[in-house]
Amino acid sequence: MRHTLPKNPQFYVTAPQDCPYLDNQVERKLFTALYGTNSRRLNNSLSKQGFRRSQNVLYRPSCANCSACMSARISSSEFKPSKSQKRILSKNSDIVRVVNPPLATDAQYNLFKKYITARHPNGGMSDMDADDFTAMIEETNVESKLIEYYAKKNGELELISFSLVDILDDGISMVYSVFNPYLKERSLGTYMIIDHNRLALEMTLKFVYLGYWVKGSSKMDYKKRFSPLEVFTEDKWICSTKVRQTTPNTVNDSKEKIGVPIYLPSDQ
Repeated sequence: MRHTLPKNPQFYVTAPQDCPYLDNQVERKLFTALYGTNSRRLNNSLSKQGFRRSQNVLYRPSCANCSACMSARISSSEFKPSKSQKRILSKNSDIVRVVNPPLATDAQYNLFKKYITARHPNGGMSDMDADDFTAMIEETNVESKLIEYYAKKNGELELISFSLVDILDDGISMVYSVFNPYLKERSLGTYMIIDHNRLALEMTLKFVYLGYWVKGSSKMDYKKRFSPLEVFTEDKWICSTKVRQTTPNTVNDSKEKIGVPIYLPSDQ
C-alpha cells in the first residue's frame, strides 16, 4: 500500500522536559519533518523564522512561560572582528580550510568523541556511537557541507575542527561544530565562526546563522561577542542589544503560549 505524504508540512510540539540552559525551567519544541522535493525551500523559509535543523527535522522553541531562547545570526558584511578576534585570526593563520560533502569519516568521529568527552560528558550526545554520528552528518535532504580545518602536526595535516553547515539562499547555517578541546590557545570555536563569516562573504551570502542564543545563559555568552548580533524574537530579527530582559514565568505553568506565525514557501 502506498501512503500519500501530506501536501503541507505537519507541525507538532514535544512533551515538556528540563531546559538545558536555564535552571528550574522546562522546554518544549515545535517541529516538522523535512521530506520530498520541497525540503530545501522549507529549510530556507523556516531558518529565517528562527527554526534550526537536526537531521531531517526542523524545530524551534515553543515554551509557554519563557522566550529567552532566540535564533541568532551575524550579518556577514557588517561584522568587524574585535582586536582579540584579530589576534585569534593571526594565531591560526596556518590553518587550512577544506569544504567537503556531508560524509562522515573516522577522523571526524574520533575528534567528535574527544570533544564530547572533554566539553559535554553528561550531554545528550555523550552516548552516540559511530552509526549515530554518521546519521547526524549524512541524513540531510538539503544542501549541506562539511567545513573541515587542518593544521600541521609532525609534518602532516591533522583535522583539528569541523562544522556541519547548511547552505541557505541567504546564508550559512552552522548546524553543529566540533573542535579539539586541548588546543585552547587557538580559541578554535571563535576562529571557526569568524572563518565561516569569511566563507559567507566569499559566497556572497548575507548571514551566518549561529543557532540559539539565550540571554542570561553562561553557555551562550560567547555569541554576543560577534557584533552586531541579530536575534529572532516576536516574529522579527532585531539587534541583540535591543532585546528586553524578561523573567521566565515559573508560577503559571498552565499559561498558553501565544503563537508566533509561521510563513511557508509560496508553493507549499
